[in-house]
Amino acid sequence: MKPLAFRMRPTKIEEVLGQDHLVGEGKIIQRMVQAKHLSSMILYGPPGIGKTSIATAIAGSTSIAFRKLNAVINNKKDMEAVAAEAKMSGQVILILDEVHRLDKGKQDFLLPYLENGMIIMIGATTANPYHAINPAIRSRTQIFELQPLNPDQIKAAIRRALDDEHRGLGSYDVAIDEEALDHLASGCGGDVRSALNALELAVLSTKENEDGTIHITLKTAEECLQKKSFVHDKDGDAHYDVISAFQKSIRGSDVNAALHYLARLIEAGDLESLARRLLVIAYEDIGLASPQAGGRTLQAIQTAERIGFPEARIPLANAVIELCLSPKSNSAILAVDQALTDIRSGKIGDVPKHLKDAHYKGAAELGRGVEYKYPHDYENGWVEQQYLPDPLKNKVYYQPKQTGKFELALKQIYDKLMKKK
Repeated sequence: MKPLAFRMRPTKIEEVLGQDHLVGEGKIIQRMVQAKHLSSMILYGPPGIGKTSIATAIAGSTSIAFRKLNAVINNKKDMEAVAAEAKMSGQVILILDEVHRLDKGKQDFLLPYLENGMIIMIGATTANPYHAINPAIRSRTQIFELQPLNPDQIKAAIRRALDDEHRGLGSYDVAIDEEALDHLASGCGGDVRSALNALELAVLSTKENEDGTIHITLKTAEECLQKKSFVHDKDGDAHYDVISAFQKSIRGSDVNAALHYLARLIEAGDLESLARRLLVIAYEDIGLASPQAGGRTLQAIQTAERIGFPEARIPLANAVIELCLSPKSNSAILAVDQALTDIRSGKIGDVPKHLKDAHYKGAAELGRGVEYKYPHDYENGWVEQQYLPDPLKNKVYYQPKQTGKFELALKQIYDKLMKKK
């Protein structure tokens, strides 16, 4: 017998749970189905949230024949068979799992059929299509992001499975405690497939009571739904989302959020990403407001690398908390980026002659370094002279922030020098 989650897949759009932003009344996919005018699309999101189910429901809500293939398992010949059927009938819906794994040969074969509409492709993938899918395929499809189901939606899926006598567990007399239901709905991490398969295991592995009922307790639910594995693909879209949220939480001085994302990266064992990102944060976001934070962050990382996990979490937590609560300044990165913008847009100019290298015979005859003023020969080690090329001689890149004692001190010196010019 096929797994419960497979059997309970919706067969029409009205049976889809969640994803109201796409299949709710008046929303885009609902409108497509009602208008009987489907276009090729890519559905993406985390595992177990119903991508293939929605694809099947969309196809089942139309009178158009549909076929299911997998971009990895099925070969070009399988796709040729779908194309032949499309030529005979006029149109076929192709539900294509792992669409991001299409190789070039399969892509090239599909493109003309997507172009002329003979094949309506509904692709499903866990990868961000803007990163993982060929632009030629992407430009011929609509892209829709699916969201994880919330616990209430997963409870609805569980209750539906318990009531359905044909596809579900309705032929069993099941009594499930509310705590057990809560655990299945909350402990699956938004993965309805995981919750339904755990429910099926609980029902089939529990002995009937004398009255014929099957009683599912919290203990049973916990045994059948073990701690959901923490999925963290270092090359995946979710990885970059966590890293982004981690840096933004530190930049925003939210200690608790930063520690949450730190914990996710620790749980994934991703010390390499953590080390690199913490050093970037120390200099990009804390910067001149507290320059000593960079050195201490490096020390924490070196300690973490030396002692390894699980103890590495301790110096890392120290660094994260300090960076969160440090004053913030991005003045250095803004300054250098503005300078780079000028360079890349052609605003360069010739190095002033008095600054050019004069350490060779004949340099004086060319005017190299002749009028250079050596600052150490002047009071306070400073003398007015032009350093920037002529086209940029009045350009100002550095705008000091007034956060942190160190940069405030720099600002005072900087302002004095700027006034002397």
